Amino acid sequence: MNSTLRIWLPGLGLIIAALLAWSNTWSAPFVFDDRAAILDNPTIRDLSRLGEVLAPPADGRAVAGRPVVNLSLALNYAVGQANPRGYHVVNLAVHVLAALVLFGLLRRTPWPEPLHGQAVTGAFLVALLWTLHPLQTETVTCVVQRTESLCALFYLLVLYGIALAGTASTPKGAFLGSVVAVTAAVLGMATKEVMVTAPVVALLYDRTFLAGSMAEAWRRRRGLYLGLMASWIVLAVLVRQGGGARGTAAGWGAGVGSVSYLLLQSKAVLLYLRLAIFPHPLVVDYGPAVPVTFAEAAGSLAVIAVLMGATAWALVRRPALGFLGAAFFLILAPSSSVVPLSAQGMAEHRMYLPLAAVLVLVVAGLLRWLGRGALVAVLVLAMASGVATWRRNAVYGREVTLWSDTVAQVPRNLRARVNLGAALLDAGQPAAAAAQLEEARRLQPNAPEPPADLCHAYLKLGRVDEAIAQGEAALALAPGHAVATANLAEALYQRGNQQASQQQFAAAIATYRRAIALVPAYAAARNNLANALLVTGQVDAAIAEYREVLRRWPGDKSVQENLAQAEALKAGR
Repeated sequence: MNSTLRIWLPGLGLIIAALLAWSNTWSAPFVFDDRAAILDNPTIRDLSRLGEVLAPPADGRAVAGRPVVNLSLALNYAVGQANPRGYHVVNLAVHVLAALVLFGLLRRTPWPEPLHGQAVTGAFLVALLWTLHPLQTETVTCVVQRTESLCALFYLLVLYGIALAGTASTPKGAFLGSVVAVTAAVLGMATKEVMVTAPVVALLYDRTFLAGSMAEAWRRRRGLYLGLMASWIVLAVLVRQGGGARGTAAGWGAGVGSVSYLLLQSKAVLLYLRLAIFPHPLVVDYGPAVPVTFAEAAGSLAVIAVLMGATAWALVRRPALGFLGAAFFLILAPSSSVVPLSAQGMAEHRMYLPLAAVLVLVVAGLLRWLGRGALVAVLVLAMASGVATWRRNAVYGREVTLWSDTVAQVPRNLRARVNLGAALLDAGQPAAAAAQLEEARRLQPNAPEPPADLCHAYLKLGRVDEAIAQGEAALALAPGHAVATANLAEALYQRGNQQASQQQFAAAIATYRRAIALVPAYAAARNNLANALLVTGQVDAAIAEYREVLRRWPGDKSVQENLAQAEALKAGR
């Protein structure tokens, strides 16, 4: 087989394998953080307003401070509006591109034995396992986790650029590699904060495989590394402008101390390693970070200390092995060290790129122990992984299925129960939804989310008075809770319909206005406010609200119909 086919055929194999494993994801709904980042994100609705697209909402949602991700979502919306299919196509395309770059990087890397001399075969086997691994499903199938896969793609391109620059036979080739690396670094910094470690890992890669020492790597490619370090400025600016809004979810003011979070992460990293080898059970949401004591984390800390010590030893004595260990820990460090990410103490998507380092070790071990038999062994593992990924993706096919599975795995996860309740409401099962939300309220009586959603569930069941009581209870716990405010307004509106009471309608209108004051882009609340205004004869005010909804959310057909009816009513006066 000629050299060109030896490169192109594995690449084609990766593409086909990915298409087969993810063939059942195209119609999966938006889940979890997808709603806030896509359905409730007004900055992706009009691609012509590029300034708004590149300045995503600084309110803590997943796109805050990540303009490249927001731009990609805006491009999706421009093509297919809110149809999930197009978003899933792009997510899989990013995953495949990342796999191809990983294959190219591993192929170009001058590995020692047992990968030495088997660069193409070893690179393909690693990339194939990485592409099909069930641990990747959250990142690929949850649309908003494009933040993780895009960041990984740019991270890999930085390393690939270093490999190009270090192995190029001409100055032009070296310059091209430098351009690829710096450009990818800048884009990556505008994609996700994990990218912060890329310049360090790049220098370590150069030292390990190309230059032989840090000093020599710096001497040969000083300009390249200065360019990579300059990309930190982009990240700093974006964190200041948008990432700082994640204060309720990330940072030292997030309600979880650094020491406690570090202890939790010692357990999380071992979980990730176990899932890399035996990916079951998988959980889309482990819940917020919880306090962990030294006694609870002692065993995990000991294992992590041994692994980090082995990595430090290997960096000196077995540099390639040491690089893999260091890259694993450095890529995880921004999310799994001392900066608390309280919204999610553990998250499988954080292993998306670090998984590659683990799989290089797995494939290298199989090649050493099994020789030529390693190819068969890895292909069998890949087939099993592909089937497991396809089955895991099927769980994402319906929100009710996904959140039922999550509640079964983590029954005390309040957020999972609330999300299951919301999914059951959307599926037309208000009684089942109310049962989940009542259990959520029992688990955490002081959390405002269960009563806020119970208000909606009781409304669907016709229990208006109980709905009002739940809405008021939620607001007593969190006076600024926009969803609770809007749901209470809807309950007051329904009571007004029951009693034909102008006083209740007035109370509903005032409450809707409070919800909109809390979240001006709250389209559903503003549309419902317009409906209430129309019922009470305030036609001009209703028309103004309908138009404001359409200004913020152009193309909403139901609102367009409501506006047309209101304008017809005004014309018929």
